[in-house]
Amino acid sequence: MLEKYQYWIVGGILGIMLILSISVALGDAAIMDEVAHIPSGYSYIHFHDYRLNPEHPPLLKDLAGIPLQFLKVTFPTDENYWTTDANGQWDAGSTFLYFPGNNTEAILFWSRFPIILIALAFGFMIFKWAKELFGTKAGLLALTLFAFDPNILGHDHYVTTDLGIAAFSLFAFFTFIKYLKNPNWKTITLAGIFLGLAALAKFSSVLLFPIFGIALVLYAIFRKDKLNFSFLGSGKVKIFWLQKLWLYIATFVVILAIHGLLIGLVYEANTYKMPTEKIHQLIDTQLSPNGLQKIAIPYLHKMVNNAVLRPYAQYLTGFFMVFGRVEGGNTTYFFGQVTNQSFRAYFPLVFLIKESLPLLILLFFSIAVGLTMLLKKNLPSFPKRIWTNIQDYFDGHIAEFSMLSFIALYWYVSITGNLNIGLRHLFPTLPFMYILIAKEVTIFGNRAAKKYQKYFWTIVLLLVTWLVAEVAFAYPNYLAYFNETVGGPKNGYKYVTDSNVDWGQDLKRLEKFVEDNNIQKIRVDYFGGGDVVHYLGDKAIMWHSDLGQEPGWYAISATFLQNSLYYKITEGKPDYEWLRERTPTVEIGGSILIYKID
Repeated sequence: MLEKYQYWIVGGILGIMLILSISVALGDAAIMDEVAHIPSGYSYIHFHDYRLNPEHPPLLKDLAGIPLQFLKVTFPTDENYWTTDANGQWDAGSTFLYFPGNNTEAILFWSRFPIILIALAFGFMIFKWAKELFGTKAGLLALTLFAFDPNILGHDHYVTTDLGIAAFSLFAFFTFIKYLKNPNWKTITLAGIFLGLAALAKFSSVLLFPIFGIALVLYAIFRKDKLNFSFLGSGKVKIFWLQKLWLYIATFVVILAIHGLLIGLVYEANTYKMPTEKIHQLIDTQLSPNGLQKIAIPYLHKMVNNAVLRPYAQYLTGFFMVFGRVEGGNTTYFFGQVTNQSFRAYFPLVFLIKESLPLLILLFFSIAVGLTMLLKKNLPSFPKRIWTNIQDYFDGHIAEFSMLSFIALYWYVSITGNLNIGLRHLFPTLPFMYILIAKEVTIFGNRAAKKYQKYFWTIVLLLVTWLVAEVAFAYPNYLAYFNETVGGPKNGYKYVTDSNVDWGQDLKRLEKFVEDNNIQKIRVDYFGGGDVVHYLGDKAIMWHSDLGQEPGWYAISATFLQNSLYYKITEGKPDYEWLRERTPTVEIGGSILIYKID
């Protein structure tokens, strides 16, 4: 049945995902990062000028900006954020999104719609690759884990880089493995294009390179079957591993050249009307006069003055900006502590409390199955067949090895880095987890004794049903989703904040709460990209922790509630301790806490 109706099932799963994503996109206010990304995307397409938000590559913002060209909107270019400021992205966003006459809700939805389409293509590719590697059952299971992951649904409709880099990393891996197994001009070209698109999605794509390099060398050494290099005049021959390595390196250089050319072409399209003095201004004002950036600054200025190298100067400026920010850290609330430094336990613990329990159960089961099978296969013949087993593994499992290596590297960099602002930073590793989980579950189910298979697949089906139920009960508050280990979404803010819980998405729901309860005045301390006055008008009283307490209604963003402790510790300012001791009267979406003080 699964074989016969597989594409109907895939269509149904992706259809549900589309409906959920559109519905949540319509209900969410602008999140923090969209204030910078949406106007930037519009300006790149409309003005071919890259002065806003240069610290991120343009691809996803370009896609978000294309539908906006068909709306009647005003983008004032006589304001300081455009004329004199260097990277005045936040002021530009506040003006563009809420400019009188601009339809804020239309701008938000249509800029988000291309990201939703990427999410659907992402899901289909997960199914396709898992099916090719491990069969239809694995493809459908991997797709289900993706489409009903509350964290994916919480982010798959925002104009940010997180979902996009996860998608294009998967696309790049898929085409690269195709190239390794069958090198020809088609696979080389596709691998180069998608590696370039990944680089144009987010700078963290640089982590693809060491994995691709290691996989290429190992596959060249251990590949058993003959190689068809006829497009290089070599023919289909069995050749010495060193010759294979040389041919792979030669063709990989072509992939890198295509990748580099695509970066230059896309940046040129986004910058060719940008005054060169603006690029010089960005370099001087946005880069640090210390360390590696200090060394790079004079070379970047020289590149700007060369028409051919100018797009690459803009690319490298953004690269240095974003990694400078990573080094600088971010104010982070984590299990009762607040600091601007990182916690080594941050990502592991956030992953364990934010991923659904059905997925975690399948993940740990898959790890146990994989390790057991590895030991069962290798221990009896150790050490006699160790070299043969290694050769067999890299020859037949280069895709799985590459996925596992990427997960390990990405987690290591994230854990040891200095930026703890959300599970979303691990998104590039999630699709490979879905595929590898689906592999181990499918292999175990297929190899189990026949009399036990129906029981095993019934358990898997129950876990999948539990996962779908989690999504149903969490609707529409997927961004603030937490599993049952911490008491669910209502308690998430007690452990972590920022994009794990609160990115400003619930401002429109706060507006409805105020209207439904006929509240005339409410003190608001809001973290996000929405405009409080735009939604609440004169009912809102702008509030901060250092203003103390008065009788009446309060609406406090979870991030500000917890982060106020940092400013108490570092600057001696009053914090929201008096509110943290209370149970909120109401929680709006898990991110805005409502208190009624008598």
